[in-house]
Amino acid sequence: MVIKNRIDEIQNFLSDASNYKGFCEAVYFPENTSDVSQILKEANAKRIFVTIAGNGTGLTGARVPEGGIVISTDKLKKIIRINREKMYAVSEPGVLLSDLLSALKEKNLLYPPDPTENNCYLGGTVATNASGEKTFKYGPTRNYILELEIVLADGEILNIKRGEYLAVDYELHLKTDSGKEINIHLPSYKMPKAKNSAGYFVKPGMDAIDLFIGSEGTLGVITKIKIGLLPNPEKIISCVVFFESEENALDFIQKGREISYTSRAYNNIQAIDALSLEYFDEKTLDFMRDDYKQIPDNAKAGVWFEQEVSKINEEFFLDQWLTLIEEFNGNEDRAWFAFTESDKERLQIFRHAIPQKINEWIAKYNLRKLGTDVAVPDIKFRELYNFSKKAVQQSGIIYLIYGHFGNSHMHLNILPRSEEEYLRGKIVYDSICKRAVELGGTISAEHGIGKLKTDYFLKMYGIEIIKKMAELKNTLDPNMILGPGNIFKTDII
Repeated sequence: MVIKNRIDEIQNFLSDASNYKGFCEAVYFPENTSDVSQILKEANAKRIFVTIAGNGTGLTGARVPEGGIVISTDKLKKIIRINREKMYAVSEPGVLLSDLLSALKEKNLLYPPDPTENNCYLGGTVATNASGEKTFKYGPTRNYILELEIVLADGEILNIKRGEYLAVDYELHLKTDSGKEINIHLPSYKMPKAKNSAGYFVKPGMDAIDLFIGSEGTLGVITKIKIGLLPNPEKIISCVVFFESEENALDFIQKGREISYTSRAYNNIQAIDALSLEYFDEKTLDFMRDDYKQIPDNAKAGVWFEQEVSKINEEFFLDQWLTLIEEFNGNEDRAWFAFTESDKERLQIFRHAIPQKINEWIAKYNLRKLGTDVAVPDIKFRELYNFSKKAVQQSGIIYLIYGHFGNSHMHLNILPRSEEEYLRGKIVYDSICKRAVELGGTISAEHGIGKLKTDYFLKMYGIEIIKKMAELKNTLDPNMILGPGNIFKTDII
């Protein structure tokens, strides 16, 4: 096991893609579960803070330390097993998602929760219950986690299989590999009925594995992951279509969403069932024009949709989508259709390039990221969108709006160029988060809370519920050494 403490060796671990910065005494690079257990036993005995670090692609500061030590998962990077017959894979947490997807593709398998950032580590996606464009059909990471190996704060090792440990009402009983018994009283609170990755997943009778998914390194260190897989679809229709009217684009998404929901409810394989419905506003398209000059000059919005098909029904579904495009005055002639794998990859690169270019902007001006991750129930989404757009326009600051609109999940990125603009932008950001909560939604649909959103998380749930979450953490981490500052501030504990 390697340990580094020279500033030039650990500098990369003191920030993430949000440009949040921190400090620590040393970075540990364990090579197996035993190493992780040894580190935590010593840290727990000495009450040293421990922050778990993935590949630094996060946007909330969760992997950025505020003192203590860092456990890097860089060397825990083995794909242990891929079972084609039983449709699962076992991996260590430091495997790049892109490497995992490539290995699965060779076996014609699919891991559906495909976050936009493929340079993330698999462990990071589990820690935040990450999701991406395919979430519209397949749901988030949580839906595909079958087993976890977790090292607890005291070094005890806990192996959990889905369905093995179920809560009785709000009481959960666990047993570690050594036989240590842990009894957890789960707090009672209402989670939003929208795509959500804010705080601990809790409900009566819940599966214990779901408590650790999305816990952002505050309840234990994930060292092995077993994921469920699906057969790779035979073909996918993939298209970016442009609209001369923002309202038409939003209506197109709403109609596509409604048809897809109906198709699933009635198991209708003869109607549209979108894999993804992604939105790009005019500002986003303008932001990308230098790199993508083929974006039509008169485009006010764009939508990227995908549909799984076979060779037999491809033309049938293509006709249905073309009819929908025509209904809402989409520009069929200038649409980007992906008919080959390389075409499809180019569309994915376009989608992935948007947040990458935003992160470059943030780094250029050396300011923290101001990008919303809000989601609300579908019926409230247009109200949130209109409120947010008006608020940011009134600020006069450059902005972009894009995201997973099929899930009523919006990324509004405010792009300040000075500290003064950042402070004004933060007021707008605050107002959008507040409005999302008022509409029954969440402040974080896929990125987690980390350290940057703790104030908003407090406003979302209130101090009493946050204290109950802290008490839950205390049961598994009595010395409160894991993930200090993540989800809730240390002074609340």
